[in-house]
Amino acid sequence: MSSLGPPASYTGAARSLGAASRTGAAALEFRGVTKWYGRGEQAHGAVNDLSFEIPSGAICVLVGPSGCGKTTSLKMVNRLIEPTAGEILLDGVNVLTEDVTALRRRIGYVIQQVGLFPHLTVGRNVAVVPALVGWSKERQRVRADELLSLVGLDPASYWSRYPFQLSGGERQRVGVARALAADPPLMLMDEPFAAVDPIVRERLQDEFLRLQRDLAKTILFVTHDIDEAIKMGDLIAVMEEGGRLAQFGPPDEILAHPASDFVARFVGADRGLKRLSLVTIADLELAPLAALAWAALPTFSPNTKLRDALSVLLAADSRGGVALDEEGQPRGLVTVDAIASALRDDRRDGAGASAAGDARVTATGVSAAAGDAKVTATGVSAAAGDAKVTAEGGDS
Repeated sequence: MSSLGPPASYTGAARSLGAASRTGAAALEFRGVTKWYGRGEQAHGAVNDLSFEIPSGAICVLVGPSGCGKTTSLKMVNRLIEPTAGEILLDGVNVLTEDVTALRRRIGYVIQQVGLFPHLTVGRNVAVVPALVGWSKERQRVRADELLSLVGLDPASYWSRYPFQLSGGERQRVGVARALAADPPLMLMDEPFAAVDPIVRERLQDEFLRLQRDLAKTILFVTHDIDEAIKMGDLIAVMEEGGRLAQFGPPDEILAHPASDFVARFVGADRGLKRLSLVTIADLELAPLAALAWAALPTFSPNTKLRDALSVLLAADSRGGVALDEEGQPRGLVTVDAIASALRDDRRDGAGASAAGDARVTATGVSAAAGDAKVTATGVSAAAGDAKVTAEGGDS
């Protein structure tokens, strides 16, 4: 039985790194970054000796409890907050040595409440940074139209609208388009999907991951939600109170091998189930269908997450489901026992997998072994009234 860790060809970091060479993403590194507030006995550290590296084209998620320094760390990158000590390197250049206005204009920034200018139309909001850096009006219009289309908003319908005329999900899409307008090598995203309802949030997450597969930007993403971190991140930086880095690595590594009791508690007692959301049916060893009558069984596409497949099987009270290939033809039988067995086998192999090359972050990038995939499900279809799970849909 193969372990839960998918092959390196499926890893989010590997996909991002390949595409990054085409789009000009930038590597980001924190070196001993510290931020103190106050003086003397009143002094306290919001961030303490933070060090990690994000390869070009990867999504790194900062996650942790309230007050652990996540947003402070993000805002030090574009110098909305100045660090007390340490260096932040963007493609090897210390951001503290750069002109702050020029720096901010080449970093995309998406915040929780979007921050669209209420007196500007959607089109003008998207074109704000291109206008500031001197693009012609025609080039601004073309770029804004391109990005509105990219985030699923028809330019002909949305260009002349104002922010108050949009839903929460639509405003977030415009915010993402605006952050991408000047083609920045780095994007900062501070809880960008927290202000919308759970259904819209999931759709926005899925759509953003689709964009990232095409654009491959380097992204520093802040959230307090470990499930969002697991879904969105090629890399996760778990921070604890006092602004200290508790663990850094790919999602699967953190779920499989928490570095401390704090990390184990933070990721949750259900971390085994969470790991199932990182792996797809394509990575599961299937049982033969043989002569089994499978017409009434749930069916699963190759990209269906094991967690979604398990949920469908349990809800349908089904003895098994059918794994389909890309052409919709049956490949084999998926059972609850097979999914559970994969999880058990991976736990037994955990120590050996680490020694053999579980993902490690190095100065040259991300080397992936059996554990750092982020593959989103395209859908789970079930026959004869069984559950249906899909990642597609529009905003409310």
